[in-house]
Amino acid sequence: MQVVAYTAGNPEAGVRSLAVEAPVNLIYGSVPHAVMMATPADLEDFAYGFSLTEGIVESGDEIRETRVEAAPDGLRLHVELAPGRLREHLARKRAISGRTGCGVCGIEDLAELPRAEMREAPDVRVALPAIARALGGLDAAQVLGAETRAVHAAAWARLDGTLVAVREDVGRHNALDKLIGALMRAGTDTADGFLVITSRCSFEMVEKAARLGAAVIVAISAPTSLALERATMHGITLCAIARSDTLTVFSGAERLVPGA
Repeated sequence: MQVVAYTAGNPEAGVRSLAVEAPVNLIYGSVPHAVMMATPADLEDFAYGFSLTEGIVESGDEIRETRVEAAPDGLRLHVELAPGRLREHLARKRAISGRTGCGVCGIEDLAELPRAEMREAPDVRVALPAIARALGGLDAAQVLGAETRAVHAAAWARLDGTLVAVREDVGRHNALDKLIGALMRAGTDTADGFLVITSRCSFEMVEKAARLGAAVIVAISAPTSLALERATMHGITLCAIARSDTLTVFSGAERLVPGA
């Protein structure tokens, strides 16, 4: 779009790209489940990742089909589940609406806070230079971020720091769900890498990582107290305030090793 930028008080006309934010209605079977404000890209990945992190499915095999349909005010994302899984989902369905930031809108009781099933985190070791390599690669991989300066990114890196997949979205939860969905669809072994996120590390982000089976999270921003509590509970290594030359480890320091 056309804009006017001011530098030292001097106006200059220019063109600026904006991140697209659109309502996406996730529908299971024929029943609406949630409306998410999201960037309308990689929506099939989003369907898979959201379904896993919401506990609607346990694996990608339980999703039969996804399709996107234009609607007057946004998009409908249809997710067809295996019959047995659909019945279970409808039996436990709860209403959530417009969830973009807090991650818990719509719950009615503290006991309903998301909590991934306890599982033993993979016994991996990550070299510090590999984390620096992944962070450097992520800067170059954020195409939409470079254009708009308005989106978050989530990435999966191999143990050597090479990025396997990167997904972007206006919502940090959505970016991670898209990444998780991409890894599910590709059959990526999550015991052989680590997660990198550009956003604040909240407890919901840790819970999503736990459902994925990630052992190490590297976040650009600081974690919250509940994020640290959940990371410790799940046995996840939580690194934050991460830069190419500095890193703060909040839990699971034994997984980090020096190396080339």
